[in-house]
Parts: sequence; C-alpha cells; structure tokens
Amino acid sequence: MLRWTMRLVLGFVLLSLLWVMLYRVVPPPVTATMLGDLFTGRGIDKAWMSLDRMDPDMPRAAIAAEDGNFCRHHGFDFTAIEQAMRANAEGRRLRGGSTISQQVAKNAFLWQGGGFFRKGLEAWFTTLIEATWPKRRIMEVYLNIAETGIGTYGANAGAMRYFHHDAARLSGVEASRIAAVLPLPKKRGAIAPTGFTRRYGNNILRRMPKMQRAGFYSCL
Repeated sequence: MLRWTMRLVLGFVLLSLLWVMLYRVVPPPVTATMLGDLFTGRGIDKAWMSLDRMDPDMPRAAIAAEDGNFCRHHGFDFTAIEQAMRANAEGRRLRGGSTISQQVAKNAFLWQGGGFFRKGLEAWFTTLIEATWPKRRIMEVYLNIAETGIGTYGANAGAMRYFHHDAARLSGVEASRIAAVLPLPKKRGAIAPTGFTRRYGNNILRRMPKMQRAGFYSCL
C-alpha cells in the first residue's frame, strides 16, 4: 500500500507539472467552468487574445480590481487573506482573498466551489504556475479564461459582447467596467452599469493611474 501510494503521489506530481508546463505555451482549450456552461445549454463564447495585443488598460484594471499586489507577491497575498477573514468575521460584505494566480489555478486546472481538498489543489497549482510561468503569462491566461458574462470567457469576448469591438481597442472606462464584472460575471453587466457595479468601475478607473505611478504594474 505504501509503495502504491508513493507511485500515485509521484504520478500526480509529474502529471500536474507537465500540465502546467503545457499551458505555459498553449492556450487552455477548455475549462471545467466552460464545460458546465456547455452542458447546461448556455454555450461558450471565447476569443483568445495575447497580452501583447490587448490594450494595456485591461491588465491594469484587473490588478486594480482583483489583486493590487499581483506584481509583488509569489502567488499568495497573506495580508489580503487576513483582511478578508476579518471583514467576513465582522459581518461586513463578503470578500475573497484570492490572488489572480490562485484564480488562474482554479479556473485553468480545477473546478468552482470550495472545500479543503479543492483549496489544497489550488494552492499546489498556484505554487507551480508561480514557479514556472512569468507574471505576464499568468495575467494573459487569466484575462482569457475568466468569466466576463454568462457563457462569455475572457476580456476579448467580453469587449465584443459589451462594446462591439475587440480588447485591443478598449478605453480605460471600458476596461474598468469589464474588471468590475469579474467578481460576479453572471449577475453584472458592463453595458450602462448601475448601482454598485458603476461605482466599483469608477473606483477602479480612479485607482489605475495612481497604481501605475506607484509601480504596481511593473511586472507587465
């Protein structure tokens, strides 16, 4: 039993490493979340675009919205995790402490939902991609597989859905609106957003130049 267990563990380590290295150079063809939309009849709308072609305001808006320390951490932002735990314990609006790297690990290799087992796998894949991918590749994959609407995946598909042009021509306002949709893509829309989504998008837009001057986008 011990010998078979060791073989299984070694096999998992090697397979996961090969999988991560493959996605370093090959766009993920499909994710578990996409398959969920496909099986429920929603369909999948995606259009891969390299980070070199994408308007630079899009990754900047994603960092401002989702992970301010993206260029400064190594996969886990423990300060953000602590703040999220404190806010949730105090009964304030629920917030997550996941970094963009963690979201890539979950979106590209795993499935949605919680549980300690899935969280453990997420930590493993986060460690692997931070160790083997440059930050630009992590951002590129994130902005191409993250949900930006019902059945819509990636900033480019989101730009065409909401603004009728590709992500190479996004304005700062448009990029910040897509970034505001990212936390709840099935409930928010980037066209004429109202309420919290509009305020959040405007806040992202205001933060972007300040973060750029402070060097928060240095890894891009």
